Amino acid sequence: MFESAQAQADEHAELELQMADPAVASDPDRLREINKRYAALGPTVTAYAAWKSATDDLDAARELAAEDATFATEVPALEQAANDAAEHLRRLLIPRDPDDDRDVILEVKAGEGGDESALFAGDLLRMYLRYAEQRGWRTEVLDVTETDLGGYKDVQVSVKSRGHPMPGEGPWARLKYEGGVHRVQRVPVTETQGRIHTSAAGVWVMPEAEEVEVTIDPNDLKIDVYRSSGPGGQSVNTTDSAVRITHLPTGTVVSCQNEKSQLQNKESAMRVLRARLHQLAVDEANAASADIRASQVRTVDRSERIRTYNFPENRISDHRTGFKAYNLDTVLGGELDPVVESAMSADEAARLAALGEGA
Repeated sequence: MFESAQAQADEHAELELQMADPAVASDPDRLREINKRYAALGPTVTAYAAWKSATDDLDAARELAAEDATFATEVPALEQAANDAAEHLRRLLIPRDPDDDRDVILEVKAGEGGDESALFAGDLLRMYLRYAEQRGWRTEVLDVTETDLGGYKDVQVSVKSRGHPMPGEGPWARLKYEGGVHRVQRVPVTETQGRIHTSAAGVWVMPEAEEVEVTIDPNDLKIDVYRSSGPGGQSVNTTDSAVRITHLPTGTVVSCQNEKSQLQNKESAMRVLRARLHQLAVDEANAASADIRASQVRTVDRSERIRTYNFPENRISDHRTGFKAYNLDTVLGGELDPVVESAMSADEAARLAALGEGA
């Protein structure tokens, strides 16, 4: 499989030449795409060079050891270094999700449980906002529908990385495993007898699509404007600034009322619509692909119960990977990496297994 690493190294060198071409430098769009691909190939090219160097050192030590036994003591350590370099390279060569370096639009929606579910949706939102802050990502609330108790019926947030993220470090690469039903077990603030209730909130994560990537015919859109609503204060406008867009061919409906301007709400709604249509196309392609395996960690499926947050025991459990920890308060404070990485590891193991089957 390391032949593909050589091909990537050759492509990396070719891209470096292209970046020095004045014709490319004068075309910002093309230069941006080349830079993006160049950065994505960098870690694999570096790992490939490290593996070749470690292998050459091992070969040289073995040749010297055949002539002088004193060199034999160096061989075990060099063998270990070569094996480690090979394993690191092999993992980088695992087929990646092409959307991994994309920014995302994340939606949290209250489900079963009424006001308690809406309050839990607020807890999830704060968890994701704090997690994004820890990773240096930028967030923007696109739309929100609040409840009288301070929860959220529905909230949509844009999460963007800064610069070109390393493989596995982009918003989509880490947040895509959050899609599904999140269940909470705790005593609600509205409970007078101290009984534990179970409720749920749904999370949907979509890679954000550029305008040029998703073609939307204006004739396929039904656009309605109306007055925004909320529990009071600035959430309630006196003008028809809220926007609802229906994509007639797919029946997809998005709405935004967070901004005071109708134009800003329309732009936000179109961003969400592009992301949803992009995800629909990806889901259709995946459903038709023989490479999609049941063993892989599921993503962006709002109907699947993926995690339980048990407050009385301070326990968080991921039902897909078997991950369990008793630091729920810390996780809700934004320390989400161990949970996310359990899903990433399970997905990587499935991809590695597939490589072995295809070898």
